[in-house]
Amino acid sequence: MSVPSSTLTAPQPNSPVERGHRVRGAVAGLLAAATVLGVGHLVAVLIDPASSPFFVLGSTMVDHTPHALKDAAIRRFGSNDKLALFISMGAVMAAGAAVAGMLERRRPVGSVLLVVLGVVTAGAALQRPTADIRFVLPTAVGIIAGIIALRLLVGGAPALRSLEPVAVSRRRFLATAAGVGALALVAAAAGRQLGARLHDVVADRARFLLPRPNRPAPTVFPEVQAQVDGVTPFVTDAADFYRVDTALQLPALTSADWRLRIHGMTDRTVEFDMDRLRMRTAVERVITLTCVSNEVGGNLAGTARWLGYPIADLLAEAGIHSDADMLLSRSIDGFTIGTPLAAVLDGRDALLAVGMNGAPLPIAHGYPARLVVPGLYGYVSATKWVVDLELTRFDRVRAYWTERGWADRAPIKTASRIDVPAAFATVPAGVVMVAGVAWAQGRGIDGVEVQVDDQPWETATLASEYSLDTWRQWTWRWDAAPGNHTLRVRATDRSGERQTDRRTPPFPSGSTGWHSRVVTVR
Repeated sequence: MSVPSSTLTAPQPNSPVERGHRVRGAVAGLLAAATVLGVGHLVAVLIDPASSPFFVLGSTMVDHTPHALKDAAIRRFGSNDKLALFISMGAVMAAGAAVAGMLERRRPVGSVLLVVLGVVTAGAALQRPTADIRFVLPTAVGIIAGIIALRLLVGGAPALRSLEPVAVSRRRFLATAAGVGALALVAAAAGRQLGARLHDVVADRARFLLPRPNRPAPTVFPEVQAQVDGVTPFVTDAADFYRVDTALQLPALTSADWRLRIHGMTDRTVEFDMDRLRMRTAVERVITLTCVSNEVGGNLAGTARWLGYPIADLLAEAGIHSDADMLLSRSIDGFTIGTPLAAVLDGRDALLAVGMNGAPLPIAHGYPARLVVPGLYGYVSATKWVVDLELTRFDRVRAYWTERGWADRAPIKTASRIDVPAAFATVPAGVVMVAGVAWAQGRGIDGVEVQVDDQPWETATLASEYSLDTWRQWTWRWDAAPGNHTLRVRATDRSGERQTDRRTPPFPSGSTGWHSRVVTVR
């Protein structure tokens, strides 16, 4: 069939035909990027899920994010900070891929950009804590597949593309795009399916049998819970427990594959599997954990019933050298935490936990085993998916966060929070119940005071104390007069130390300051 010569002239800039070419170029770039990620993820499942190009880039971003930006993200998104990171990464990748596809129309600039991205990502992959040379393969194979997809979608020489009849060009592009898109989807789905088949941790957790504690936790009596609507529950449900960690995908570790190695400055190396661990005496304790990223008045704190084994007893089997002062713990994904050894050996209930609130640990909270050390912020005490304990010294080794400037010894600071009334709430004049929680793990809370505007501080009523290692709830009856008012709270711990009013950010050792709320009384 002959084609009118008018349809074979090169499209003019900003003409409908040229705009259509740009759109197709952008779509080609997006599909090529999807191919890189899908194929790369499929190959990564056969090597190590952490070698997936998407997770390599995400983990590298987390590692190099300034602490101020990290705290801002946690403050804004809380436990959804990883979802926010994924969305942001996806948006940036999509924009870059679209630009690369449009540039590829005239010369192979997009392909060159993919090669550069591949080199950068492969280099970042080799920096992951558990990496070996195989970590390069998912990125390399994905980039090759992406370049092939991009060249197929963009087509032959620029002159031929520009002179090709519009209808023919559109049909060819749509057919190729459908094929490339299907390939990317199949690769991603196959990777996900294969990963689920290789690492069926969910089913393993469902079969996990919790040990019976020889020393169960004391009963949580109603007297420890403030009887005010809206106040934080004394025991935090596992689904509501805060999660802050660097794992962009949950490690897939079954109880059968789990091992704990204890070594370093010890008389001998000891290894535990789950069967050997079950031969030991399990204990149960109710403990409040706090994240160092918690802002004044924040919700990155929670209390749970933890079931596990005293860490001190496990270390004793290895024989601890007298000059060791750090317990360096490693997660299955290579993340490290440095814990003051004295905090594990001083008699507090430092546990290798396998249960939380009467069930096996949730996968997101460290299944099959994690550390729980009362009185220390989580970044120096609460390693999830733990597989390695090394006895060492602070002057020899630095852990993940301490390498980034955070304090290496981080006892939890005395803190308090107003839960009720809510921020900027409107309440009726008369008696208003003000309530919240206060904590100073390891020391206990001895008093809580509330201030309205600039009036004298008033003593709040404390709920019963469960233990020194848990938060304590408090209430105060306020005879509220109409108007706008500012409520403030401060706590005093058992040592006599009162919260300071000086506001400091979480970095480098935890936030300080009084929590306040503005309410309107009518």
